[in-house]
Amino acid sequence: MHSVPPFVVPTRRVPAWGRLLVSTLLLIGLSMPLHATEEPEYQVVRTLADFEVRQYVDYSVAEVVVPGPADEAGSQAFPILAGYIFGKNKGEKKFAMTAPVTQAPASVKLPMTAPVTQTASQAGFLVQFVLPKGVTAADAPEPLDARIQLRDVSPGQVAVIRYSGFWSESNYTEHLGKLQSALRAADMAWTGDPVFSRYDAPFKPWFMRRNEIWLYLSSPQ
Repeated sequence: MHSVPPFVVPTRRVPAWGRLLVSTLLLIGLSMPLHATEEPEYQVVRTLADFEVRQYVDYSVAEVVVPGPADEAGSQAFPILAGYIFGKNKGEKKFAMTAPVTQAPASVKLPMTAPVTQTASQAGFLVQFVLPKGVTAADAPEPLDARIQLRDVSPGQVAVIRYSGFWSESNYTEHLGKLQSALRAADMAWTGDPVFSRYDAPFKPWFMRRNEIWLYLSSPQ
């Protein structure tokens, strides 16, 4: 539950020249200028010690339901949705990749979406790519793959805890517990299942990764 494929570290001993090459490539990669990845627009309306509350504006998504299990849902959905934004649509229009990618239970009606998110459901997993700003479900090109649906997302508020590192059940559970405890202490109620949001590619160093857990708030702040 609540998992994405872990990063597997080879157990074979790496020769000295190999370690030097990897280190050099990593340093070069970290020194290269990065282009900002577009995210849905939001404002931080409240900041507490362990989390922040964001107010998102409306935006649109391309989404697909996949069977899972949880640790395979992302890899099942990615080629489907990536194909759509990279031109497999009527008109062959291509979109820039956005962040994050979200994954949530297919049975849950999300009031909003953003990054890649993930939670478990008997009905499968709903994985969403955010469409670029200004693109709506009405004017986005029709997908060639009938499994893909386009949807407009209404504005909403979400409590967010952010952390780095590899995916692990213990890491996820620790930060979800912190978020829930902090919300209770602030007398703030949430609704629905938590959403795990991913912002970075698997090859990004673990200490630079941006992971988030979202809980949708019952009442605006």
